[in-house]
Amino acid sequence: MSSDFWKLLFDISEALVTEELAALKFLSLEHVPVRKQEDTKEPKAFFEVLKEKGMIEVGDLFFLKELLYRINRMDLLASHLGSSREEMERELQVPGKAKVSAYRQLLYGIAENLTAEDVKSVKFLLQEKLPKNKLRDNAHVESYKMENNPHGYCVILNNYRFKNPDETREGTVEDGKALKRVFKWLQFDTVEYMDLKANQIFAKVKEYSKKDHSNMDCFVCFILSHGEKNKIKGVDHELVNIKDLLSCFSGSNCPSLAGKPKLFFIQACQGYVGQPAVAVKEDCSGHLETDAIPLLSIPDQADVLVGTATVEDFECYRCIETGSVYIQCLCDKMELLCPLRKDLITILTEVNKEVGRLILNGWKQMPKITSTLRKQFIFQIPQCQSIEKQEN
Repeated sequence: MSSDFWKLLFDISEALVTEELAALKFLSLEHVPVRKQEDTKEPKAFFEVLKEKGMIEVGDLFFLKELLYRINRMDLLASHLGSSREEMERELQVPGKAKVSAYRQLLYGIAENLTAEDVKSVKFLLQEKLPKNKLRDNAHVESYKMENNPHGYCVILNNYRFKNPDETREGTVEDGKALKRVFKWLQFDTVEYMDLKANQIFAKVKEYSKKDHSNMDCFVCFILSHGEKNKIKGVDHELVNIKDLLSCFSGSNCPSLAGKPKLFFIQACQGYVGQPAVAVKEDCSGHLETDAIPLLSIPDQADVLVGTATVEDFECYRCIETGSVYIQCLCDKMELLCPLRKDLITILTEVNKEVGRLILNGWKQMPKITSTLRKQFIFQIPQCQSIEKQEN
């Protein structure tokens, strides 16, 4: 069997998330029965089952193309299989060409468009017909409401030029551009503040905690800087405690956000040690720098998520030409997965997976998620509006 064939399947499998694997299994039920699917917990294992069943072969990957088309992964269809939406639509018009039954296509389409409230309504209508154990709400987690426009503030505190010129954070401007593009697209009131002193960082965070968020769904804050453990460094080399920043948004200090999600993302090292690497691939061709910094545990309160570029005691990396590894990967994954209605934890897990695979200056980097969110957080995508329109 061609090594190129298995490498292709491996590369595609690495780009799929758990929910997409479930969709592939469902769409393939006419060809791969449930009992055969039960032990396939990873996309690669599922592809091996499809190979055993003769559904995919070297030189015949049409069924795989169809599956990716059905779950709307046109990016993989184009980049790995050399096809497109238009080409698939033409081919699937040929009688007998489609392998996914019209019945299963219909069910999948309905399921993709059901909201949590729709599911509850269906369960209510079926409560006399189906046993209670079949109607348990264990497959649908409650989501935070995202009903306002804008959904909330997205505040970017981006330190670029420091008192010591040697500490200039080249590439961070690209991070700011990417974040503004993505969060304006996601209908946030997005604003960036550059080169703040330590007391200005605290003052700006406190300023936003004192605003009225009654007509907002959530709050998002990105902090891009240098620092020390549990502290952020201002451009004046003074330090501000991360816990002090987060405490500004406790229920008592910011009552209009009580019960609503507060999301903080911190691009900074948490130590000076590089993590040992197993060779995979380099992150970028440009020069990489580290952001000497912290972090942290979140305050004992609900509805807070902190995403950090790396785990405690280790370095994280920033390409001086294209931006930081963590922030750029986060933006890429949000652009890809938000339209698929993936929740934030799923997106951040994919970021962990992607960044964790890279080799950076000979070392590894592993982001971290710390969360007291009580519900799923799903970003809402504006209808009929592409991200390109939001760039300016």
